[in-house]
Amino acid sequence: MTALPREARLYPAFFNTFFKGMDAEKAHHVGFSMIRAAESTGASVALRRATRPAKTLTTRVMGLDFPSPFGLAAGFDKQGLGTAALADLGFGHIEVGTITGEAQPGNPAPRLFRLVEDKALINRMGFNNDGARAVAPRLKATRQTLTRRFGRRRPVLGVNIGKTKTVALEEAPQDYLVSTAALAVHADYLVVNVSSPNTPGLRQLQDIEALAPLLAAVRQEADRTTGRHVPLAVKIAPDLADEDVDSVAAMAVELGLDGVIATNTTIARDGLATPAADVKTMGAGGLSGAPLKERSLEVLTRLRGALPESVALISVGGVTTGADVRERLELGADLVQGYTAFLYEGPFWAARINRELAR
Repeated sequence: MTALPREARLYPAFFNTFFKGMDAEKAHHVGFSMIRAAESTGASVALRRATRPAKTLTTRVMGLDFPSPFGLAAGFDKQGLGTAALADLGFGHIEVGTITGEAQPGNPAPRLFRLVEDKALINRMGFNNDGARAVAPRLKATRQTLTRRFGRRRPVLGVNIGKTKTVALEEAPQDYLVSTAALAVHADYLVVNVSSPNTPGLRQLQDIEALAPLLAAVRQEADRTTGRHVPLAVKIAPDLADEDVDSVAAMAVELGLDGVIATNTTIARDGLATPAADVKTMGAGGLSGAPLKERSLEVLTRLRGALPESVALISVGGVTTGADVRERLELGADLVQGYTAFLYEGPFWAARINRELAR
């Protein structure tokens, strides 16, 4: 891996000057557009050489070879519009989504808020996306691009699916199957998201009586439509009680799930440095970033103690540094994901983490 450009150390000043005062959702679109522009102009070819993970970081999980154990969580590229461009930044995997069976605009803006003092975000995006059928050809093209650029050590492509807001809860399984049928063939692994707080009623699907048949149906449909085994994981909330976390672990073993992703955003607002009045003004939504770290570690430790090694654990929530990633790997995570810190640390974040891990 060649040296990273000096700009990697200047990003905090760039953020404070350019992004800090900008509407958070607009800043996301601007930043993502810049990453995609680097790819379209060919500038990312040189970037790829500087950010590609060391071969020693290759990790085999769920029967897949990940160039690095560190990847980008769902939420950044919701629609598969710039996945290949993000891959040039050094992520070992990129999880696209959340994608729903039908297109939907998401919740009204403003719906994304920064808590800069806490290195956190509150979002109530509401699964805004073009729908599974529209996203499917993008994912197909992305897989081809990744294979062409990286060969056998290409970043892994995860696909995260959720419930369409207008679909009744009792009809949710069929809605997930619409997404599965359209997207599983293009996914290296598939994630069922039942833990976002921004779709009314969605978290009720975390109840084991509802979750077990849903996951079984998705697995059957994925394998049927692809003719292969598609690794399947479920993403859970940090707000589950400990006994419910234990129930998820038992269900994962019973169903033979390939993985559990822990955790999604939280509805809690405890221990924040941002003034309470400001937080109240931001309103409802899921909190992510550094304040989630403690609970995320608790859930990771609890799940690892309850799950056999055959069930992969993907830890996410409050990850900022290479030391954070290493801590989670030492506690039993097979892979680690980040998202919120990406907005604060800049485009060379993944490459820095990979360097720290390689040492």
